[in-house]
Amino acid sequence: MEKRYIQTFLQSKYLFAYFLLLSLLIGAMLIGISIGTVKVAVVDILKIVYAHISQRPLSNEVNPMYENIVMNIRMPRVILSGLIGASLAIAGAAFQGLLRNPLADPYTLGVSSGASVGAVMTIFFSLSIPFLGIFTLPVVSIVASFITIFVVLFFAKRIDQSMRVETIILTGVIFSSFLGAFISLMIALTGEELRQIIGWLLGSVSMRGWDYVWIILPFFIIGSVLLFIHATELNAMSFGEEQAKHLGVHVERKKMIILIAGSILTGAAVAVSGTIGFVGLVIPHFIRIIWGPDHRHLLPLSMLAGAAFLIMADLVSRIIIAPSELPIGVITALIGAPIFAFILMKQRLKGRR
Repeated sequence: MEKRYIQTFLQSKYLFAYFLLLSLLIGAMLIGISIGTVKVAVVDILKIVYAHISQRPLSNEVNPMYENIVMNIRMPRVILSGLIGASLAIAGAAFQGLLRNPLADPYTLGVSSGASVGAVMTIFFSLSIPFLGIFTLPVVSIVASFITIFVVLFFAKRIDQSMRVETIILTGVIFSSFLGAFISLMIALTGEELRQIIGWLLGSVSMRGWDYVWIILPFFIIGSVLLFIHATELNAMSFGEEQAKHLGVHVERKKMIILIAGSILTGAAVAVSGTIGFVGLVIPHFIRIIWGPDHRHLLPLSMLAGAAFLIMADLVSRIIIAPSELPIGVITALIGAPIFAFILMKQRLKGRR
């Protein structure tokens, strides 16, 4: 049975999809590391990476300055962008399948707003936990995102024991509105921290080193693995909760696990980068159109495409008004907002027929 599945996979359209998106991701990473104020040739990048992996001395042909640029500045930034894009895209794919709505994304449940509140409170009150130091901001943001999803799920459960999709969305929207008002209040009351808060809310991976990569990585692994394990259940639930129950899926339990996994991914991404919108909406939507709704492939393909997309969006944010930088959230919004409007119009026209 397993052999037959592997043969079918190798003969299917998905082999080309994985090859294409993996190639795009590798290309995006090399371009993202290469281009900047100082251009580093791809050959030099490969030599530097090989020297670090093999723990051998760097070739004399490579400028020693490039090693610091590649290993300490650009590579952690590119990897962080990739992890954030992958996290938001795979969470968006899961939420769209679970909620059976192409307009759903990781922010529907208020997780992003919760993480943003944690970050803004940290900046506003100048909080610093002694043993965390500069990492107080991302840690508090992650904790706030966890609290938010549990509160949303708690109220949704109290309102509707079966936790229907409509109830969860409505509860998430209510909490997003409330938390958004709370953020606006703190921004109105702040002084010198205003620029820092606004910059963080617009989303950025500037001045993020390897430590931020290690912060998001365990959450990315945990959330992704949980969603991959439940890909079959997502396929069943995308046809409706009643249909999934007939197929033997424990809907309430699986729904909770998927929501928590998606929230872990979203909360961790928002914690280290700020609010970066539309990645979780646009990428899964296009992957679903091109390669179909099977979550066994939709999730990993969205992950690869999301990583490549955000790496390139970050590159554009770095070079478009160089030497200054645009917040990466501005780039994704400029791309995503028109696509969001197009999807919405398409849904409305479809509903009228």
